[in-house]
Amino acid sequence: MPRARPRPAAATLAALGLAAALVLGACGLGPGKARRGGVELRVTRDFGQELVHTARRDRVRPGDTVMRLLQSEARVETAYGGGFVQSVDGRAGRGSGGREDWFYFVNGLEGSTGAAERRLEPGDVVQWDYRPWSGAMSVPAIVGAFPEPLRGGTGGRRIPVRLECADDRSRACGEAGRRLAAAGVTASRAPLGDPAGETVLRVVVAPWALARRGAAGARVAQGPQASGVFARFSGGGRQLDLLDPDGRSARVAPPGSGLVATTAGTGAQRVWLVTGVDEAGVERAAGALDRSKLRDRYAVAALPEGFVGLPVPDRRGAGR
Repeated sequence: MPRARPRPAAATLAALGLAAALVLGACGLGPGKARRGGVELRVTRDFGQELVHTARRDRVRPGDTVMRLLQSEARVETAYGGGFVQSVDGRAGRGSGGREDWFYFVNGLEGSTGAAERRLEPGDVVQWDYRPWSGAMSVPAIVGAFPEPLRGGTGGRRIPVRLECADDRSRACGEAGRRLAAAGVTASRAPLGDPAGETVLRVVVAPWALARRGAAGARVAQGPQASGVFARFSGGGRQLDLLDPDGRSARVAPPGSGLVATTAGTGAQRVWLVTGVDEAGVERAAGALDRSKLRDRYAVAALPEGFVGLPVPDRRGAGR
């Protein structure tokens, strides 16, 4: 039976109230006294694999929203009475047939409100991505805005960051700590698995055999539909499968491979997983905590020969 047109978590919410935003967007970004700090817009496709457009504004005014920012830089068309983002610069969603649509993230966190309602804060990184959603309709968080939200938080609020290592004396833990500090992230330390509130951003540095314990690891083990992470560990954590946009295994990573990904933990909590099939893999993953390596990506596999954005594009080319 043909599937009815879905309600993608970010894409549909991103368009609610769009009729009003279209009128306001025609006048430029919102009025009022500008605040320093600026915002960055990135328009990508295929899970951040291709950068289509980027822009930066040096100031943010009261009333500026995610939708106004997009409309100031691109042509936006809607469907369903203005309640759905149909296209950006002519690239249109394909609904239940093509299963491709637009989704947005602010500081790497999936949009949970309409883009016309989501106000911008100084320092925000906004990413709109055109992708298929057959493998995962909802992706709670991505690594592509690193060091956000670890450094600046979200919604104008900083979020406490906690670094949890399986071994505080390991090279991987030391590397992760240095990378976070170099990126301007202030992180406290806690034993792996210690209870944490929903307002804490956890950075877990551990082999998958240990990292899989807990809510975030359990979601990754259930596959992309549950976690939004296109990777799967098997063989007791000794094998890492890199998945394609449909959630199928596209490649088996060699020994010494790691993964940097982020997903939901308990409730609203978000957990960054810096993990791997072995200690060498965890260390490689820690070395990937770098703006240039993670930029725009949903997740990144750290392999002995280099870094691979996930999901791995299928032979047809995701979203094309």
